[in-house]
Amino acid sequence: MTTIALDHLHMHYGTGAQVVRALDDVSLAAGGGEFLAVVGRSGSGKTTLLDCAGVLLRPTAGRVLLDDVDTATLTDSRRADLRARRIGFIFQAFHLLPALSAMENILLPLRYSGGDRRAARIRAEALLEEVGLTGRAHHRPSELSGGEQQRIAIARALINEPSVVLGDEPMGEVDTETAATLLQLLRRINRERGVTVVLVTHDLEMAQRTDRIVRLRDGRLVADELTGGPRGGDDPARGPVPWAGVPDGG
Repeated sequence: MTTIALDHLHMHYGTGAQVVRALDDVSLAAGGGEFLAVVGRSGSGKTTLLDCAGVLLRPTAGRVLLDDVDTATLTDSRRADLRARRIGFIFQAFHLLPALSAMENILLPLRYSGGDRRAARIRAEALLEEVGLTGRAHHRPSELSGGEQQRIAIARALINEPSVVLGDEPMGEVDTETAATLLQLLRRINRERGVTVVLVTHDLEMAQRTDRIVRLRDGRLVADELTGGPRGGDDPARGPVPWAGVPDGG
């Protein structure tokens, strides 16, 4: 299981009196199949932290380590390969390509990585079934509800079988009931596959349904606390994700 460690991380923008400290000496580790929420007000550094953890940004100072490998020592191509093979990303705005079908969007991360196309399609079909959208394989994003689009985005994040999934407000564009169902899906993936999940969210109630909450304020880590584990319907032992009955927005 992949471990991500942020070691005395700084991310500064601007110079002199105009410097903005998006991250200010943040140290944090996540791995071993954890389900972690990062919370804080707008501008607290949540997205910057996620972008550094996902090897999308190079910090001003400090280190980002994946399984004890300092990513700063890697070339850009090695960093890109690392992201493609080890990390799945889920975004608030879905980022599905409108001209592609659900199936094609799921397969998109594999377009330039080569490999067995037939095996990839079989894996994509299995993911469609896992997220409850087998009948939507050939629908374009405009033909799907917000919750359905996000389920496709989750399947796309999993197509490379990553060991870490990073979500930036992934439930921010759907209604409360759909958000709870999507969270249950991520919990199931976390438990059954041992995937480490890190979610940025402003929803404290949702954050309480993860295993651990990290709180940021003005770029600094101010709290790191356990929640006591899954609540209620988030427990995968309680049965399948209830896609039946999800409202039209889901």
